[in-house]
Amino acid sequence: MSGWHIPDDLRERYLEGALEPALAMSVDAHLGRCADCRAAVPYDQDWLDESWARLETELITPRLSLAERLLRHGGVPDHLARLLSATPTMSRSWLAAMVAVLAFAVLAARAQADYLPAFLIVAPVLPLAGIALAYGTRVDPAHELVAATPMSGPRLLLTRATAVLAVSAALAGLASPLLPAPPGLAAAWLLPALAAASGCLALSNRLPVPMAALSMVGVWLAIVGAGRLIGSWLAVFGPAPQIGYGVAAVLLTYRFYRVSAR
Repeated sequence: MSGWHIPDDLRERYLEGALEPALAMSVDAHLGRCADCRAAVPYDQDWLDESWARLETELITPRLSLAERLLRHGGVPDHLARLLSATPTMSRSWLAAMVAVLAFAVLAARAQADYLPAFLIVAPVLPLAGIALAYGTRVDPAHELVAATPMSGPRLLLTRATAVLAVSAALAGLASPLLPAPPGLAAAWLLPALAAASGCLALSNRLPVPMAALSMVGVWLAIVGAGRLIGSWLAVFGPAPQIGYGVAAVLLTYRFYRVSAR
């Protein structure tokens, strides 16, 4: 078979795309080994050179997305900027949903001051939705590729969770001045959000990330419900609970590091 070459009729059918997949693959394999048959296949040299030039441009100097450019201008290392800009949590659909929820909470609070707790209750759990979509085989198309890199595992999850928290804090921070409340009260959601995110990371060592996020939503709603039983929705945002949220965030983050390092 070493002296066999592709017949003219077979080559014509191959060029027309009329071959069955298995036979076309066989022809491809033969062309890769036989210089004479490759030379018999017509091609446009200008088109080929242009195609290679475009391919090299995309591989060597790919166009940067707006998010990646902003991250790089903000001092984020190039490899982290590329990783974060490709994260599903940074997608327009999730950001649009978060803006819609915040807008609804702010409008409700401005319409009637009694609805202010709606903003404070919703804001801490918004980052959990993003964290749930930040890592895993079902939500990240590049999960298998990234899993083979030094950035995989807990480090990647923590990096993406930090990005989600930063975006959530920025959006909720923009919404806070629109609330009919003192700045201190409007920012009372920050430590609960940090504690909920830290709890989600700690639980991710035992549960899938979406389940860990959902569990922390349940814990937060239970805390809010307990505060309502005490007498006020705002009871869970007082000085003592805020200290508890801060301590919990530190301890849970430390536990996440300890367990992940084993």
